[in-house]
Amino acid sequence: MLRVRMSAKDAHYGGNLVDGAHMLHLFGDVATELLIIQDGDEGLFCAYDMVEFKAPVYAGDYIEAYGEITHVGNTSRKMSFEAYKVIKTRPDISDSAADVLEEKILVCRASGTCVTPKECQRKNK
Repeated sequence: MLRVRMSAKDAHYGGNLVDGAHMLHLFGDVATELLIIQDGDEGLFCAYDMVEFKAPVYAGDYIEAYGEITHVGNTSRKMSFEAYKVIKTRPDISDSAADVLEEKILVCRASGTCVTPKECQRKNK
């Protein structure tokens, strides 16, 4: 799990909207951690086979990104990812107001495949 606050520099569109590609960046970091745990190496992200953007993310929001390895092949590792908004910015109250959400909001979901070359796998041999 990775928790990150979206900053003003992450906002890409009007109204401080953060672009969806930023969620994929977070998933890449989660995938790297999973590969290091699994193989002792960062591996390579090959492809996403599914991405769904479910809710908007704004500068000031806190996002938690989760991932899991769902299948281990010879060198491939299939993974699934979810990102949730856990703290919501409240510009309607003030520039610095925010609320901790009682229920986190799913903002993005994805799945994809990473590869750790055989010669780079140091664990589970």
